[in-house]
Amino acid sequence: MVVGAGAWGTALASVFARGGCQTLLWDADDTLINTLATTRRHPRLNTDQPLDELVEPVTDFSDAGELMCVVLVVPFQALRAAATTLSTSRLNYSAIACASKGLELETLAMAHEIIADANGTNMPFAQLSGPNFALEVMRGHPAAITVAATTTELGHELAEAMHSGRFRAYITDDVVGVEVGGALKNVIAIAAGIADGLALGSNTRAALITRGLAEMARFGTARGGRLETFMGLSGMGDLVLTCTDDQSRNRQFGLALAKLGNIDKAAASVGALVEGAATARALAQKFDAIGVDLPIAMEVAAVLEGKRTPSAAVENLLARDPKNEIS
Repeated sequence: MVVGAGAWGTALASVFARGGCQTLLWDADDTLINTLATTRRHPRLNTDQPLDELVEPVTDFSDAGELMCVVLVVPFQALRAAATTLSTSRLNYSAIACASKGLELETLAMAHEIIADANGTNMPFAQLSGPNFALEVMRGHPAAITVAATTTELGHELAEAMHSGRFRAYITDDVVGVEVGGALKNVIAIAAGIADGLALGSNTRAALITRGLAEMARFGTARGGRLETFMGLSGMGDLVLTCTDDQSRNRQFGLALAKLGNIDKAAASVGALVEGAATARALAQKFDAIGVDLPIAMEVAAVLEGKRTPSAAVENLLARDPKNEIS
């Protein structure tokens, strides 16, 4: 069962269906679910690709029966509420997976920590993350994803459930590394968008991506992730995609920030959730406790807080003292 019928939740439901799984798709927006059930097409996805026949949009899951896994695809800052609601529901499920990416405001908690708080530490958990745009996945373009699971059994079950001729899943037990990669790449994508919006060129973009990857790995390993994870799909792969393609909402937001010079106007121009903005603020709130250097993320946060203009943020990054690259 997939909870959250936004673009990515709907695309992910289709992935499971193409893998041969009967997949329930639920959302709090009954109008959206009814539209999906009637038209078999998502009203906000620019594609004629219908839902797979094994996807069943539902407004009531009280008789869902036994579920192998519930996959949460909700705005990250709403994840705790969704997990808490799930824990008090009558659903019969064996595991929880999360396909949302971010860090919680005020607590800096990651998805596995939020799920453990709401559903207990014994609940098997998996984070799904990788370089994927919903529209391309819906259209059946070849793609891959990382499944980071707390149990080997769950990792293999989800990978098998998602596998099809056009979609491949890779398994790891580095839940922290995969979560951090998915969260911080959105912040770096905002920075890349700002740089491109200021017309600073390809050299600048490449430098931001490379140093951004270093920030992701530095923070992730400090939290217990493994360095090699950041070289994979959920690290470098997702980072490059999000920083360089205009389908990325975080990149679009950075472009708009540079051109419009106003946070509210930039957000309105994107017209969709920008997870990297909340993640940057979450990092800034807990900066003193983080214990690692995150200069790009902190400059993005300063811009979002109105403390710095996009141009001044770039100047601050360039004015930093020279240092060893591997540190």
